[in-house]
Amino acid sequence: INSCGSAARQLCNFICDCSDCSDENQCGFTRGSAVLGTPFTCDFEDSNCGWQDTSTSAYRWVRGRGSLAAWGTRPHSDHTVGTDLGWFMVTVSPPAKTTATAWLRSPAMREAAATCEIRAWYHLSGSGLNQTEQPVLRLAAAYRDEVVGLWQSPERGGEGWHQLVAYPGRIAEQFQLIFSLTQPPACEAEVALDDIIFRNCGLQEPEQKDCGTSESRCSQGSCLAQHRFCDGTDDCGDSSDEIECNSFTRCSFEEDLCSWVAEDGSLMWKRNTSLDLGTAYSVPTRDHSSNSREGFFLHVGSASGAGSTAQLTSPTFQATNSCSLVLYCHLHGSATSSISISYVANSTKHVVREKMGDLGSFWVRERVDFNVSQSFKVLIEGVAGGTGTVAIDDLILSPDCKQSESEGGHPSPLWSLGTSVWLPNQVSGSPCAAGEVACDDGNCISAELACDFSQNCADGSDEKRCGATTFEDGAGGWHDVSVGRLRWGVQKGTEPTNSVLTAFLCPGAFLALQAGDGQMMAAARARTPLLGPSGPACAMELSYHLHSGPTGFLAISIVDHTMATTQLAWHTSGRGSAATGHVHVPLGERTRPFQVELLGLLDLQDSVSAAIDNVGFVQCHPDAGPPEATELSCNFERGMCGWYLDQASDFKWVLSTGQEQQGSDHTTGSGYFLAVDPSAPWSRGQRAQLITYHQEPAATPRCLSFWYRLAGPQIGTLNLKLQLEGAEETVLWTRRGTQGSVWQRGWATLPATGQQRYRVAFEALRDGFLGDMALDDLALTAGSCTAELSCSFEADTCGMAGSTQQTWLRQSNGTGTVAGPAADHSTGTAAGHYMVVSTGRTSLPAGRAATLTSQPYQLSAPAQCLSFWYQLSTGTPGSLSVFMEQRGAWTKVLDVSAGEGHTWHRGHVTVRPDGNWQAIFKAVGAGGNHGYIALDDLHVLDGACPEPASCDFEQDLCGWSSSSDLRLHSFAWGWKSGAPLAKYPGPEQDHTLGTSHGHYVYFDTSVLGAGGTAARLESQPLPTAADSCLRFWYNMDIPEHLASGELRVMLHSAAGQRTVWSVAGHQSRGWQGGVVPVQSPSEFQIIFEISTWRWPMEGPVALDDIVYSTRGCHASLVVPEEEKSSGSFAVEVALGILLALVVVALVAVGGWQWLKRRGLSSGMLEESGAPQSFDNITFRD
Repeated sequence: INSCGSAARQLCNFICDCSDCSDENQCGFTRGSAVLGTPFTCDFEDSNCGWQDTSTSAYRWVRGRGSLAAWGTRPHSDHTVGTDLGWFMVTVSPPAKTTATAWLRSPAMREAAATCEIRAWYHLSGSGLNQTEQPVLRLAAAYRDEVVGLWQSPERGGEGWHQLVAYPGRIAEQFQLIFSLTQPPACEAEVALDDIIFRNCGLQEPEQKDCGTSESRCSQGSCLAQHRFCDGTDDCGDSSDEIECNSFTRCSFEEDLCSWVAEDGSLMWKRNTSLDLGTAYSVPTRDHSSNSREGFFLHVGSASGAGSTAQLTSPTFQATNSCSLVLYCHLHGSATSSISISYVANSTKHVVREKMGDLGSFWVRERVDFNVSQSFKVLIEGVAGGTGTVAIDDLILSPDCKQSESEGGHPSPLWSLGTSVWLPNQVSGSPCAAGEVACDDGNCISAELACDFSQNCADGSDEKRCGATTFEDGAGGWHDVSVGRLRWGVQKGTEPTNSVLTAFLCPGAFLALQAGDGQMMAAARARTPLLGPSGPACAMELSYHLHSGPTGFLAISIVDHTMATTQLAWHTSGRGSAATGHVHVPLGERTRPFQVELLGLLDLQDSVSAAIDNVGFVQCHPDAGPPEATELSCNFERGMCGWYLDQASDFKWVLSTGQEQQGSDHTTGSGYFLAVDPSAPWSRGQRAQLITYHQEPAATPRCLSFWYRLAGPQIGTLNLKLQLEGAEETVLWTRRGTQGSVWQRGWATLPATGQQRYRVAFEALRDGFLGDMALDDLALTAGSCTAELSCSFEADTCGMAGSTQQTWLRQSNGTGTVAGPAADHSTGTAAGHYMVVSTGRTSLPAGRAATLTSQPYQLSAPAQCLSFWYQLSTGTPGSLSVFMEQRGAWTKVLDVSAGEGHTWHRGHVTVRPDGNWQAIFKAVGAGGNHGYIALDDLHVLDGACPEPASCDFEQDLCGWSSSSDLRLHSFAWGWKSGAPLAKYPGPEQDHTLGTSHGHYVYFDTSVLGAGGTAARLESQPLPTAADSCLRFWYNMDIPEHLASGELRVMLHSAAGQRTVWSVAGHQSRGWQGGVVPVQSPSEFQIIFEISTWRWPMEGPVALDDIVYSTRGCHASLVVPEEEKSSGSFAVEVALGILLALVVVALVAVGGWQWLKRRGLSSGMLEESGAPQSFDNITFRD
């Protein structure tokens, strides 16, 4: 910090005085964020940037990380990197019975410029957010012995991260920032804070070059536009621009209204201070003149008459062509608040400037020029809509605003404009009541019906000024809400411009970026009136023109007032040359009220321009939909069929061809499919939904089949949901975590819906951050689906039926009614579901049975493998048997024995039916006081079952699974073939087949972060081992300069965990073998773990052909070469046969029989002595 020894007054002043900018570190910000690429930023990734908790109770702020275990209750990811590896500040230990506040204070900062802008992201969450009394997050600045509010959280807010923007104004001294969260009793909310960014906060530095023709030099040496001198703001930083201003007439309202007059009416301007108005959300927190709570201003509040107009008039001025008025306005708390500045001449009002909408909790500079050929008065009108407040301060008239000599006494009263709500841009009076709007034909309709994408006025005038326009007759309902040095304005293509902005390419009028009068450096913004509701097919179309460098852009956002969110819908950046286009921007299904916001940014120092034209809304009526809305079968080759993408989240499904490293489609291998990538920079929402349009009621069940892919080291959940009209949605099917980089088939029965319409949705949850989800080839057919070959019980019972009512139950530990496992097997959490039967004597007396029967499975191979996970309670749980049922006959195929402890165990059995069959699980009570038997994760696969913990990975993972330990960030080993997948690469050939079509398990080490993070692959629990052997093949092709990883084999039991084999660093290319003798006097699991002690680490680690044998690792035979090519399978077979012939000739027949049992051609390891490539370590408890 401060490596160059800068003076104290130069520290933390947003100017780099040291060459390494170390004088601007630990200031509540650092010199920059390496992740975001922004200067003067605190992203909390490496430290707290000097922020300190100053709370006086256990309720406090701490630096913390997200957690996938916190899904739905608190941040599961930070905002900077978007994963659970990122850091933020978060409140902890909320009070249970009292109101409390947690305080977070910055270090001392110095000299904030008038243009200073503070941005941060916050995440408010908790079980009590729906209560009447809400927690309140505030940002304040402490200086001059007072604390001044800068920003306050809105009363409502949706899920996810939200951005706050605050403008502290000019602070010419040392100050500190304070974040506070006030918590009402029993609310149990918490807030996370991330990515605090300071923009344009440093004072202008002296310039050596000459100032421009329209600029003057400040005393400290910088240049400033001449029209910003004597405007009531210290822009120079030394107040030299506000010294020689005696010829200007300024009214700061500190003493009175000066020569201005508040007209009598139902609503009047009132003079007040922030101290007297309190801390309500919409009121000003300080005046503009002194940036203090004690300073005075004029304000209009909605409490005194929503929709009424307050009028403030000036004295009469002489005719002029150079009179200008600068004022500062404050519009906050309502989208319908407005302020207008007019002049009145000969009893006629001429509107010069209008401002409408919620501009934020700060003072916005406006400048208005008057060119009037006769005597006139200035009229300032304010309307506070809803719960909003309108305020003005520092009215400054230029020297050429000369008061008329005939002016004397009280000015004549002006007319009243009434109290009704007006249609957008309507100027004349309205005969309608409050809460109504007037049609052009004079009739009145409810204000809620205006701009709802349906004509409710007989003449259609309620939809004329709602944003759809060619701008030939004005703004068409768009209103500028800019606060900076750019603004949006209607411009004629034939009009000469008074700036560097050039005309749009097409003739006529358009909406263009122009030089503005605000003091901030922010992007220009324009908004439509309040819109909605809209239908799912709703979109906006517009033509655009952009000529700008890379810092310039155009964007469309959607402002949702119900959820208090602003969501980016479309954007384009400058490329150095002029670009034009016509775009289709999906808006989607939204409730009323929402607004469409247009944003634009240009550097006016260059020859640049930006404009839009020909704006229209397409299919926005709530019932509108495409002709193919009923087509639910879809391969996405020619569009979306009857499905649409939900636009309510930043996390979205996208139509892909696999060029984004997401693999190929299922239909043709080169076509289209839908995919989501939770690691994409724009993916910050919690869920992405693919939804059908409303479907007509269904009289009979139907089967929806589909192909899906869930791949990656930390991928989340894919759900299929059904929503009946007017009812809560239900989950029909679900999968979580990696299912391998291959297409899998899923299906679910859509039930009959009676008289109700319905919708179906595929929902991708962002409860994992690394990987891809994909969908393709959806097909809807008549009738119910056949039995599911895989069932986790997360969605339903998969059609499995109990023998009697309330015996076998589907439940989770969090919601269950009977005793059962603390966590399910599928998710490893208390929220996961399983089937359970209570075997206590009162529920299932000794000898009584409870059966659970599957739906019929179709015969698809001579042998099929039925596998499942079970848990039997301690004590006397009873017994569990498995039967195969065919044509009414039961055949017992397996008796299950209890395992050790409260853990899940895997059962499997090979069945050989001669037709369709059903699986029956029979639980028999043993007369104990308490007990249970639970089932989870049933699978049916073609082919015989492998031995426990043995797997060639050609069909599935054979019971091997990744650890659900959230401390390891739920990193999962993947399952794939050797076919290339650039995003998560692996060996080009497997070991079993030696081809790209063979499968193996792998982990991409590049996703591991610093600090010893690891990924584990675990076997099913195995019984005690006196002299067993583990053989496997591994591929660890990590570049030498990044070789910081280690692959370990560990054995885990109730007695603890030990490493029994390991290899570290770079290994030569190709598959290599490992042999590990195993001994354990108690039940245990085998664990493969890959970890790193240094980051970055890069390269895949793969495993194949794992064999676990209860026969020991004998040391008398030759092992394969230390390194062998993965393509040598055929050579192995030939050499194996030749070696067998030699052995027959040289050794006894018994030796040949032993070799035959081991089978060289199996591709598995031979037992051996101890060559250098293997470490044979015996595990003992």
